[in-house]
Amino acid sequence: MNATQNDLIRCDCTVIHEDSVQIVRSRMPNDEDLFELADFFKVFGDTTRIKILTALAASELCVCDLAVLLNMTQSAVSHQLRLLKQARLVRYRKAGKIVYYTLDDDHVGTILAQGHQHLAEELRQYSTH
Repeated sequence: MNATQNDLIRCDCTVIHEDSVQIVRSRMPNDEDLFELADFFKVFGDTTRIKILTALAASELCVCDLAVLLNMTQSAVSHQLRLLKQARLVRYRKAGKIVYYTLDDDHVGTILAQGHQHLAEELRQYSTH
């Protein structure tokens, strides 16, 4: 059967593995938590923010440093940092008039590292086929 754009592919069966479905249902986070998780990962959906996070994984930097590193205006970097702070991915400390940014905690670096590792594994897998 060839599906066209107008055809809907659907399953006409009933629950086959009811026990498994019930176990998974009991372990699923509530909708509000899943919504927050989706919002959390949306922040990673921007290349500029990924560049900032990757830079901050390597070193604590101020807005000026990030602007030069990424060839962006300080205003553009500040805007992205504000979004990253709201998502609790970065934190800052003040030293006189200078504000230094770093990753909020080790989990953020781990997420980035695992993402890079996953992509590297996929590239190796597909390059050998």
